[in-house]
Amino acid sequence: MDTLPGSPDPAVESFIATSPKVELHLHLVGSASAATLTELAERHPEVDVPHAAEDLKSFFEFRDFPHFIGVYSTVNDLVRTPADVTTLLVRAAEDLASHQVRYAEVTVTPVMHEMRGLPPGGLVEGLDDGRRLAAALGVELAWIYDIPGEHGQPAAERTLRLALEQPPDGLVGFGLAGAEEGVARPDYAWAFEQAVAAGLHSVPHAGEGDGPHSVRAALDDLRAERIGHGVRAVEDPALVAELAARRVPLEVCPSSNVCTRVFERLEDHPVAALVEAGVVVTVNTDDPHMFGTDLSEEYRRLSATFGFGVRELAALVVNGIEASFLPAARKRTLVAEVAGVAAG
Repeated sequence: MDTLPGSPDPAVESFIATSPKVELHLHLVGSASAATLTELAERHPEVDVPHAAEDLKSFFEFRDFPHFIGVYSTVNDLVRTPADVTTLLVRAAEDLASHQVRYAEVTVTPVMHEMRGLPPGGLVEGLDDGRRLAAALGVELAWIYDIPGEHGQPAAERTLRLALEQPPDGLVGFGLAGAEEGVARPDYAWAFEQAVAAGLHSVPHAGEGDGPHSVRAALDDLRAERIGHGVRAVEDPALVAELAARRVPLEVCPSSNVCTRVFERLEDHPVAALVEAGVVVTVNTDDPHMFGTDLSEEYRRLSATFGFGVRELAALVVNGIEASFLPAARKRTLVAEVAGVAAG
């Protein structure tokens, strides 16, 4: 029987529901659901955040990217103890497992937690406990320590020191996030050079709140192996061609980009154009509950908006697996499983 116009494709729905997935761009604080935020807010009533679901919905209506950064910072105030970190991770792992996510690289900003009174040892304790408990749920977690760009060079120095001297188990990457416009990527080259020399992967944000020159700097100055977002590279066709030729993956977060007003509508998002150009596009959520999404929903929205069928969705899932920092044997196992699901 043919699918009715506008109705979900059963084959697509089945694939999304059953295929194993990975998540490469997920922020620890941004992973919090409304229920998790309420739980943390009850622990820390001194932090002024809404408790009711409807109020949280309004709280997460972002005017622009700077407004989003401000809201994110407020939510970060709720993470004050190792137990808070563990709670975030267990709830996130429950969410991820429900969408068949087997592995996630979670972005953690240790400087921001330290500024809220959570010492580095406490953060590591919470991460280690959360990682152990997530594994029991079938989700392997790894970490990316990132510099909050709006806090400048002192934050870079502190993040690097913590990454090199007090790393949690499972630390795989080093990033640069937060405010992008006005935060010159070349200024952080020294930190990335040392992180890469120590064996960490370079995964800076670029091409979200700023234009293609930011992506260029991430490639040339920060030695990016993957780029967080990167979608505004589309403004420079030569750069897009280079990303495709060099097979540099982009961690694309479609709903995030709409919610933070990088693009007005999902229909305006360049994800399909990037795929068509041969760029290695991976699909991610960024801060799922803040943006009213989850990883299954991201694939579903791409299918509905751009006509991606099972073949195209499977290719995106495989891109994520291949772009991850999993061991090669684990990647092969997951890719084979995706192929089996896609074949029906």
